[in-house]
Amino acid sequence: MNYKEAVDYIESTPKFTKKNKPENTRELLCRIGRPERKMKVIHVAGTNGKGSVCAFLSSILTGAGHRTGLFTSPHLVEITERFEVDGEQASREDFTRAFTRVKQVIDEMVADGFAHPAYFETLFAVGLLIFEEKEVEYLVLETGLGGRLDATNLVERPIACVITSISLDHMEYLGDTVAKIAGEKAGIIKEGVPVIYDGRDPEAAAVIAVQAEKMHAKAYRYDASMCQILGKTDKSIDFLLDSGYDEKMNVTVPYLAPYQVVNSSLALIALRVIDPERTIGTAQAVAGIARTRWPGRMETVMPGVVLDGAHNADGIKEFIRTIQGVSGKTSILFSAVADKEYERMIQEICEGVCLSSVIVTQVGGSRIVPAEELAEVFRKYTSAPVTAKANVREAFETALAQRGDGMLFCAGSLYLVGELKALLAERY
Repeated sequence: MNYKEAVDYIESTPKFTKKNKPENTRELLCRIGRPERKMKVIHVAGTNGKGSVCAFLSSILTGAGHRTGLFTSPHLVEITERFEVDGEQASREDFTRAFTRVKQVIDEMVADGFAHPAYFETLFAVGLLIFEEKEVEYLVLETGLGGRLDATNLVERPIACVITSISLDHMEYLGDTVAKIAGEKAGIIKEGVPVIYDGRDPEAAAVIAVQAEKMHAKAYRYDASMCQILGKTDKSIDFLLDSGYDEKMNVTVPYLAPYQVVNSSLALIALRVIDPERTIGTAQAVAGIARTRWPGRMETVMPGVVLDGAHNADGIKEFIRTIQGVSGKTSILFSAVADKEYERMIQEICEGVCLSSVIVTQVGGSRIVPAEELAEVFRKYTSAPVTAKANVREAFETALAQRGDGMLFCAGSLYLVGELKALLAERY
């Protein structure tokens, strides 16, 4: 089976299988040899920011000379983005070799009466084999959806768990309150395994603290008072981190989004928890933060052009907060998918930001919202000119032309970010 055939097979799995019970996925992991048991796993969950925390930790550990695997989702352009070793994306050959072995195991499982593993479960198994082959020491592991029932939660003994900000998203699966969603995320906490968490939301923090105590897990809470902003540019933020868990640190986070101050702080606290001997010094840790690259999250891709994957209520709130700190004219290229509260997102953007122009497009396949429908929603809440372009390429070209000497922010969906990343790769 070649790379394209492997990807096509995985992409077809949602058509004939759904998420399975943990026992089924445990069988899959056992049959591939439980490779994660050879690795020091840092398990990260949360509504927003978990991918960024993973990226920061991977950058620090790699920079300190540790062989480090990074498993994240979703991918923006190519499926191999989900698997990195020492900051390098897995090759198509790596992916195909690992998938071939997983496919053999899947065929054996099905023949023995087990359910076919679902999309994410299959990719998790593929990733573990890639990381095993590359002999990684640390595996930074991002949950897929939720935490308690996620395939990644079958890792038995991580060295630390990290829980990022909690907000309302995927409510049809995780619950309709912050407390219920926090309970699902806190399901990754293991007996006696330390947990580092964003404690800014009292409701979520209370749930996490109770679960940590129940599991005899030492808890390290991040609070906003731990950080003092020292300076900002259009590409970075300088801040002082005084967590009380380590010495004070002067940190430069290479993003203009304030939420990355929180995410990088969580990563630095987690580092000290897993490295109490301080074999990775403060200078190395801070340097790891500064060189982190996490595509599609307030990523400056061209002068004055920023891509952001904000696609839920909390993400849009942070997106608005970031834009409010930028001077000059602001244009937006926006799209969203049907199962998101896109009218609420649009209303909040229009009420929170003075827009000079709006361009909307459509993404998401079966979850598509027509561009003209999004445009009509924008026209309800802003007097700025609104242009609808169904084609993403045309929409982007129009947005570039309309932004003038101002900033262009592209947001609303990771599908949009992925399509724009692909266009930029062709163009440059």
